[in-house]
Amino acid sequence: MRHLAYLDAGSGSLIVQAVVGGVAGAAVAAKLYWRRLVDRFRRQPTDQR
Repeated sequence: MRHLAYLDAGSGSLIVQAVVGGVAGAAVAAKLYWRRLVDRFRRQPTDQR
């Protein structure tokens, strides 16, 4: 049995927009939470007396 799929221009455009939107959303979320992410992995300074 053969299965054929057809994606018209509207479907392809929707897929591209979803991918671009996901990347843009991830970039905005990373920008908003960058300080929290960096502080979590940064070493705490030790008191050297």
